[in-house]
Amino acid sequence: MGSDPGLRRLALGTLLAAYPGPVPPDWAVDLLAEGLAGHTLFGTNIHDPAQVAASTAALRAGRPDVILAIDEEGGDVTRLAHATGSPYPGNAALGAVDDPTLTRQVYAAIGAELAALGLTLDLAPTVDVNTADENPVIGTRSFGADPARVARHSAAAVAGLQSTGVAACAKHFPGHGATVADSHYELPTVDVPPAVLRERDLPPFAAVIDAGVRAIMTAHIRVPALTGDGPATFSRAVLVDLLRHEYGFTGAVITDALEMKGAALAAGGTGPAAVRALAAGADLLCIGAKVDAGLVELVVTEIVGALGDGRLDRARVEQAAGRAAELPSHRPGPAVPAATADGLGYAAALRAVRVEGDLTGLVRPLVVQVHATSTIAEGRVPWGLGPHLRGVEEVRAVAGETAPDELRRRAGDRPIVLVGRHLHRLPGARDLVTALAAAHPVIVVEMGWPGDWRPAGARAFVSTYGASHANGHAAAEVLGLTG
Repeated sequence: MGSDPGLRRLALGTLLAAYPGPVPPDWAVDLLAEGLAGHTLFGTNIHDPAQVAASTAALRAGRPDVILAIDEEGGDVTRLAHATGSPYPGNAALGAVDDPTLTRQVYAAIGAELAALGLTLDLAPTVDVNTADENPVIGTRSFGADPARVARHSAAAVAGLQSTGVAACAKHFPGHGATVADSHYELPTVDVPPAVLRERDLPPFAAVIDAGVRAIMTAHIRVPALTGDGPATFSRAVLVDLLRHEYGFTGAVITDALEMKGAALAAGGTGPAAVRALAAGADLLCIGAKVDAGLVELVVTEIVGALGDGRLDRARVEQAAGRAAELPSHRPGPAVPAATADGLGYAAALRAVRVEGDLTGLVRPLVVQVHATSTIAEGRVPWGLGPHLRGVEEVRAVAGETAPDELRRRAGDRPIVLVGRHLHRLPGARDLVTALAAAHPVIVVEMGWPGDWRPAGARAFVSTYGASHANGHAAAEVLGLTG
């Protein structure tokens, strides 16, 4: 059974792999000719537009109808602009502006850029309703905390993206916005009845299905009432009964990365996770970011073995491979000139900035950027006001380590602009801000999810709803620090 080339090709047709470095290795191209559905490009695969276009052309030489995917959400999650930060604000900023036409325009610009580079599938938009301020993995990737607002912007994003010929993939079904754990590291639990999901988490998915979204990504989250002890990715009740039968979705169901602990630990490895996801109703399996030929073969062997021992039905795998193959093939789109992209993104980010308090008299302050780690989804992307400051001193601080007195001495008679991400949940950050504001004029710039916390004593609280390059430019402009 394991040596059957037809079964091997069938299994390969359900897999979305990846490869290291800016040049596709021979095995990555060869597997496409053997039936691999496609590859996802990550930041490590990207240096510049010409190189990306050359890579996608090389991969397409392996098979013309290959799926070439990328996580290009705009805002805090960018692969194309991982070295500088995205020229577009992310979903939270677009939701704050609440202009669906603008959201469609931003996603159309992103899609046009992807199409021009030869990419065919964007693993975006994130349509989760971020109802938990402490959510460590969604936050500014969400259009907001109101289901109706998230729904209308999700539909606009899908329409904009798919107008360019790039397939959209809405994520993470049935909703990752109420979690307080990161599924990259563990299996989060959302212990609510299905009625709560239908009212709170599922309206955006209904909206994108109505908008014709070509793909939906699963969430590695546990909803006990539907999934039992496992994640939604392994739940037929979620992927078939709920998504397909109740909500009428007919496109491709794509898993979140199976290397993530929320899936791999629950199944006992990436190979068993692939089998369980296919059996539950998934069609295209995202293996992960750290992939080599050996891992692909391991997963293929597991799927072929499951076809032989009865864990998988051949008709189910044929259905999955067929749906994956129906995702749109590449259709070249017009390139978006950099100046146009930057102008659209900056204007959108500027409209999103919210100021609570008084910014008058802010002259040559000391800018303090508080260190914050990045999630795996975000990656290590530059953020902050630094690239946009003119004639203003900037220093770095670590919450819980940098003494407030040291910053006050450095500032002297200058006000302090303290810049952070998710300050409400960053250990030591609240104490740092409170101590500074008690004896010094302080303006806080929140570039993450603002939540409900507002620092006592601060002169002003500025929310950007994201930390992209565009968000940083907009904040510096509002503060009058761009010269």
